[in-house]
Amino acid sequence: MGAITAASLALPANELAAIAADGRVRPFRVPLAIPPVMTPVRRGRNRDIYEVTMRKARSEILPGKLTRTWTFDGRFPGPTIKATRGREIVIRRRNALGVPTTTHLHGGEVPWRSDGHPSLVIDPGQTYEYVYPNQQEAATLWYHDHLCKETSRNNYMGLSGLYIIEDEAEDELNLPRGRYDIPLVLQDRRFRRNGSFAFKDRVNQVRGDVYLVNGRPMPFLKVANRKYRFRILNASHSRGYRLSLDSGEPLVQIGSDQGLLAAPAPATTIPLWPAERAEVVIDFSKYPVGSRIVLQDLVDPSDPTSAKPIMRFHVNREEDDPSSLPPLLRQIERLMPLPGTVERVFRLSQNLAGKWVINGKAFDAGRIDISPRLGDTEAWTFINDSSATHPMHIHLVRFQILDRGDLQVSPGEMGWKDTVRVDPSGRVRVIMKFEGFAGRYMFHCHNLAHEDHSMMGQMRVTGGSDEQQRQAGGYVGASSSASLPFKCDIRL
Repeated sequence: MGAITAASLALPANELAAIAADGRVRPFRVPLAIPPVMTPVRRGRNRDIYEVTMRKARSEILPGKLTRTWTFDGRFPGPTIKATRGREIVIRRRNALGVPTTTHLHGGEVPWRSDGHPSLVIDPGQTYEYVYPNQQEAATLWYHDHLCKETSRNNYMGLSGLYIIEDEAEDELNLPRGRYDIPLVLQDRRFRRNGSFAFKDRVNQVRGDVYLVNGRPMPFLKVANRKYRFRILNASHSRGYRLSLDSGEPLVQIGSDQGLLAAPAPATTIPLWPAERAEVVIDFSKYPVGSRIVLQDLVDPSDPTSAKPIMRFHVNREEDDPSSLPPLLRQIERLMPLPGTVERVFRLSQNLAGKWVINGKAFDAGRIDISPRLGDTEAWTFINDSSATHPMHIHLVRFQILDRGDLQVSPGEMGWKDTVRVDPSGRVRVIMKFEGFAGRYMFHCHNLAHEDHSMMGQMRVTGGSDEQQRQAGGYVGASSSASLPFKCDIRL
């Protein structure tokens, strides 16, 4: 607790405690932690090699208590991996957890055998090698467990972390960088009095009552009176956030799931559903030294009193600010449906047995639902026939939102996306071009309770060059998939 501010030292000892006598976790008692950046074990001319061990650990999440966690190299959340566009990364993941797992690079354009398909399981004691080409534009991605029917549990226990791709085009912009470029991984958890996770498998949603940022409960961050860039990831299971500042000042969004927007987009509230990312710039020069500003979750947009604190910024010093926020960030070519565009419709609902389904079908690992071809442009319409929100994620490809039915698409959603919020009784249409790799990929709801309870589909991407078919690992064109180690029986 050495980071407690001088002003707080005058408080009685019981007011300094992060955990109240009744077990409630008090906000703003612990400093924000920044996940460390992982170092490769070997650097080659065009590739970096990492070795990671997935293992159990005891992590101090609540002050003074140890929580049993499942981790990448003992970290909760996992360490950040930084990649450079055009430079390949190989990650050798060893499973020392004692339970099966697999790891998906969320938002990555990667060969399917490195995509974390839930059928390609790393059994206890095994090591699996993932190859990430990093040919895509700069973006804030993340990696997480994707094991069939256990994705919710494995992520709750801690199996996730950030993966940031950088490139020269973004480096040339004068955005805040270095220690002024800060990741914020948002999660919610429920704890028992002894500090252990109180996880329960749920069909509809898994929600906690403690907000975590980078694995710390509602922390504070000391900042200078200058601009900061924050890379915000919603890594929660089911909770959607409506981000805002209690000062009423707008958050300036500069990026979404797949990198920078075309131009900065100020917004007083930014919705962020599971797996979505938003990059924002906050200019603390608007506040005098000594100010405290809360990043909050506006639970009910129509009721300001519904706001719950996520973290607090303490403006405690003056500093020069050489960074700037350009009016244009990058060129984004808009995709439009043309003759030849493949149209697909996916209806999202819950069946009479309680399973979450797509077009009336529960997930079946042995079934291929669609077969896109490399080079094709496709427009997908998601229609939500339920009363729940579904953040729909498509593996392999990035997409753009065409429309939200009769509703306006917000400026913060006008960039490249890989996950899209589909509101209750709502409709969203997205467009994408299939590029990169052939093979077997997933599309699914990223409310992990819905994903585990069968709201997933499977696509076999076909076509492309001989090299792309080779990258598919011999799967495309094979008459049988019997050699795949399917371990993917979805339960209710």
